[in-house]
Amino acid sequence: MSSVCASFGMQMRAIAQGWLVYDITQSPMALTWVMLSFIVPSAIFSLIGGVLTDRISKKNLIFYTQLLNSIATLILAYLTYIGEVTFWYFIFFGILNGAIGSVSMPASFSIVPEVVSRENLVNANALKVSTYNLSSILGPALAGTMIGIFSSGGVNSNESVGIVFLIIAGILFLATFLVSFLKYGGQPETAPAKSSMEDLREGIEFVRKKDFILGLLLLGLIPSSFGKSINFLLPAFNQDVISGGPEELGILTAGMGIGALVGSLVLAKLGNFRNKGRAMFVLVYCWSIAIAIFAVTSGLYVAIFFGAFAAFFGTFFGSLNMSMTQIVTPQHIRGRVMSLVMVMNIMNPLAVIPIGAIAEYSNIHTALLFTAVMLSISAFGLNRAFPNLKRVDETYITKKSSEI
Repeated sequence: MSSVCASFGMQMRAIAQGWLVYDITQSPMALTWVMLSFIVPSAIFSLIGGVLTDRISKKNLIFYTQLLNSIATLILAYLTYIGEVTFWYFIFFGILNGAIGSVSMPASFSIVPEVVSRENLVNANALKVSTYNLSSILGPALAGTMIGIFSSGGVNSNESVGIVFLIIAGILFLATFLVSFLKYGGQPETAPAKSSMEDLREGIEFVRKKDFILGLLLLGLIPSSFGKSINFLLPAFNQDVISGGPEELGILTAGMGIGALVGSLVLAKLGNFRNKGRAMFVLVYCWSIAIAIFAVTSGLYVAIFFGAFAAFFGTFFGSLNMSMTQIVTPQHIRGRVMSLVMVMNIMNPLAVIPIGAIAEYSNIHTALLFTAVMLSISAFGLNRAFPNLKRVDETYITKKSSEI
């Protein structure tokens, strides 16, 4: 429940914050700077978060970072409501929230394999992802509705968004409170015998030398970098291809959110099936096909259908890849490996740069088809470079874990 509350709070805050920033600045570039103020510290401090996760109690780390996040949101709510907030306040709070999140996320993911059994890990991860997908569908809609309600009757944007921020702070405090009920502390297996920098180097060297884990990380990074670009191109597709307005964009986004939610729930239902390695590659190829068909559609409802399928396969693949990475990574170093996963996920938007350039100088159809082709090519290349990945099953995972 703590994860559900935290996910809803994050999604609601993103919408409310974006609304107010644009209302204050009337600048799309200002939205970009606020987004970067969160992303950059997230990437920088994630590795530090991984080291901390392997050195201190994971429960305490999650609790105190959630508490800091809640207090920061409460302060932002007050400043917003009294009309004192400015663009630079959002930059400051973006940096703060990015740094806090980079510490809490490795601990949040690392603790899952320690509180559930190996055979239930895939289900647990899929359910965790499903809560995020559900919050990505309902959270923005809830925040937008509340802003509209509170803005009625002549109330200005600062006051209405301030009230929404206050509600979000309450949700985040609830998430913090629920963490205290976790009986497992997540203490490190042994007391730290090395410095933090030595721990950080050990984590990077561990991944570099273990080709099986490196292959899983790269499989989770490279294809996803191309596949997830469909989300960034969706506004352009909506306007240029189907001539849609805000309503159509909302429907397209909701359709993909529902597809992602179904994908995570199906994985949770299937749980501990065999041939997971082959399944990962099959899912990537299916993801590619769905994006390719989406790229050549021109009608709203057909686009919703295949967009939902693309999100379904992408989420199914991402959740399964994360589960395999957690299973094969030893507990003593799992936090640092998860922090590398976080850094790689943050780097995903970089693939949008060449794809966006193709959309800019050619057209959106070509850009999406390029995405689909690169998705398949990257999976094929990783299959050849790391042939053991497609042979992943429980027996092989147990063997590799004992070797590590």
